[in-house]
Amino acid sequence: MSSTTLQETTDTAIADPEKAQQRPSEPDTDPVSAKDHQYEVTLEPEDDPQQLPLALRWLTVFTISTASLCVTSASSAAAETELAVAEKFGVSKEVGILGVSLFVLGLGLGPLITGPLSELYGRNIVYRVSFFLFFAFTFPVAFAPSLAVFFVFRFVTGFCGSSFLSVAGGSVTDLFPNHQVATPMALYTISPFLGPIIGPIYGGFVNQNTTWRWTYWVLIIWSFAQLVAILLIVPETYIPVLLKWKAQRLRKVTGDVSYYAPIEKHDHSLASMIIVSCYKPFQLVIFDRMALLIDLWQVPFFTNSLLLGILYLTFQAFPIVFEKGHGFNQQMTGLTFLGIGLGLLIGLATTPYWNSRFSLYEKRHGSTPPEFRLKQGQLGGVLVAISLFCVAFTTYPHVHWIVPIIASIPFGTGMYCSFVSSFTYLVIAYRPIAASAMAANTAMRTVFAAAFPLFAPAMYHRLGTVGATALLAGLTTVMAPLPFVFYKIGARLRAQSRFAAH
Repeated sequence: MSSTTLQETTDTAIADPEKAQQRPSEPDTDPVSAKDHQYEVTLEPEDDPQQLPLALRWLTVFTISTASLCVTSASSAAAETELAVAEKFGVSKEVGILGVSLFVLGLGLGPLITGPLSELYGRNIVYRVSFFLFFAFTFPVAFAPSLAVFFVFRFVTGFCGSSFLSVAGGSVTDLFPNHQVATPMALYTISPFLGPIIGPIYGGFVNQNTTWRWTYWVLIIWSFAQLVAILLIVPETYIPVLLKWKAQRLRKVTGDVSYYAPIEKHDHSLASMIIVSCYKPFQLVIFDRMALLIDLWQVPFFTNSLLLGILYLTFQAFPIVFEKGHGFNQQMTGLTFLGIGLGLLIGLATTPYWNSRFSLYEKRHGSTPPEFRLKQGQLGGVLVAISLFCVAFTTYPHVHWIVPIIASIPFGTGMYCSFVSSFTYLVIAYRPIAASAMAANTAMRTVFAAAFPLFAPAMYHRLGTVGATALLAGLTTVMAPLPFVFYKIGARLRAQSRFAAH
């Protein structure tokens, strides 16, 4: 064991009265029972997650990113099974759409618990338990004997897989300092958006050539391989929990109960833990104006509510545009999402340019304020609006099918730029509670996104492909100036925040 840096404190030296309260427990588990002297354990430099080998840190980011890719692919793949599920269980296609909406609803609600729990018990235990449950509960979906079982476990699997949409952002900031976090955050950010693109592509081929159940059997195989990778590769990265583990080892080895970690100063019953886990993200949104504005910026980006919603809306819109307008079959329609996917990859390819801008700012002005990250979002907002207008007026049947696919490319790029800027802003500006900040953001995005596929067919049939898509484009145009506004007022609002890092 390496030498340990210790900080000697006394009870009177603790400024916070709540931290000075001591709870009775067994000597080997209660580091605060020593009345005269206590020793706060701190990490050695080599124990710091940011000092892990660079290859391991990047492999960890890649593993949690592919887990996010798997979960979000599961969300959209169900869109390709809607007709088959409706025929199997004797319901309308509109009812079958609930397979997507319930999963997305689970994605939105899950982070309200998994995000804050990761700040109490660490990232790793949340990853392992949640992904194991995601893997296990995919079996009832694949072998569902009734529609009720299918829908219930679609929601449950979404809920279980949601930790990779909130906790993973905290892991990235655990592993990389602020000046290096942009690139790994870019890799993680693209995964929840590439997933919904991959889902209909493989789902289209599966459902065109075999039974709809194979859509979920493929997910079982993929999630099992992903679970093994999580167990073997991903280390614990949350420093408060690492300190707790170190204090426990020292108490066990030395028999001295004076060693403690700061997180052990807080007494959390199971009931209070659940309550705090649920209200902390809401507290952040309600009482922190900048966090609320960042979350709301992404809400109107997608018809009336949410940027993510338009992506899920396209799972209903593209079949109308390409199957009815151009005579595509199911697997060909799945391939039409490659335009958005290419746009996402182009957005990822711009990461070195944005990193160079951030580095140049830091050289000239010192540390980069979180608001400077919103520069990328300014471009994203403009690209999304322009792209949707182009898509809207190229969906006529007499226009060649390749044209709207090409027009969707800037949408993917703009969506990526918008989200990576806001994600990076949140985890930097609210680093002490990064998982809760991401949980609040994820909940707002996905809860609204769950509703969009439900009304998409009616909207496109009523307004037509041109009118419905132009409506989306108009709404995004109205919201495009918001990142410019946030860039101006963000620092002032953040200075007044009781949650932000100062």
